[in-house]
Amino acid sequence: MQPVPATLCHLDTVLDIVQGTIQAIYPAYYPQGAIEFFLDYHAREAIGKAIERGEVYLFEEGGEFVATGSREGDYLTRLFVLPRHQGKGIGSRVMDFLEAQVFQEYDEARLDASLPAVELYLKRGYIIAAYRRERTFRDHYLCYMDMRKRRPDCLMTPGAHE
Repeated sequence: MQPVPATLCHLDTVLDIVQGTIQAIYPAYYPQGAIEFFLDYHAREAIGKAIERGEVYLFEEGGEFVATGSREGDYLTRLFVLPRHQGKGIGSRVMDFLEAQVFQEYDEARLDASLPAVELYLKRGYIIAAYRRERTFRDHYLCYMDMRKRRPDCLMTPGAHE
């Protein structure tokens, strides 16, 4: 599964993966106001600007784009795998690629984890740095985690400071 840097020609594909996944998965975790917030946050204009900045990648499996992920410096964002392809290790491979990029330049990767994704990130060694809650549309709340992961060679081991 090779990453493909997204271009504006891919905008509709990225938008379909992101918004389709939000609409299929998030209703089990969030109230409608929070879902509307996610859809607005990941709208066409925002994705287009991220593509123009060279931050967005698509991931192909079996001749089909099945996932997307973005990187803004040390911050990973917009990580989505089509629902029918979840549970196949694709999300982990997307994370492997994005983390490798981050750790070439930074000692730490950061991300905001939606409730459906927290378990994946914990398994990958991320820690919860903060719990966040924001009021969204319809006076509903969006709850998510600010998560961090240190570059493996920067981890402190007992006695290492001596």
